[in-house]
Amino acid sequence: MARESVQYYGTGRRKTSAARVFLRPGTGRFLVNQRVIENYFPRESHRIDLLRPLNLTELDGKYDVIVTVKGGGQTGQCGAVRLGLARAVLELNPSFREVLKRNGLLTRDARKVERKKYGRAGARRSFQFSKR
Repeated sequence: MARESVQYYGTGRRKTSAARVFLRPGTGRFLVNQRVIENYFPRESHRIDLLRPLNLTELDGKYDVIVTVKGGGQTGQCGAVRLGLARAVLELNPSFREVLKRNGLLTRDARKVERKKYGRAGARRSFQFSKR
């Protein structure tokens, strides 16, 4: 008889990044795009930010986290993974909702880059004004 593996899933998005996060019972292994978290996110502040949902719910070391993330840069991907992880933890145990919500981990950061408009140097910046 095949062993049924329990798996929890969460999707996270930030800027132009999208992350799919899978949570499985295990030893605390954390893989991002089949790479160890230290190699994928070399900046320690990103790793600390990423692991907040697990630290607050005291689940670090009890679950393996497998992530696939696409698009954007490091900070956007970090935010996407954090939201996906928080949603996966919520699926694991809905009683964690209050702790996660109080720390702002279930709110999607909707800020995106504003598009460039015609007749302007950027989204809002005008071209340099010349009186003569």
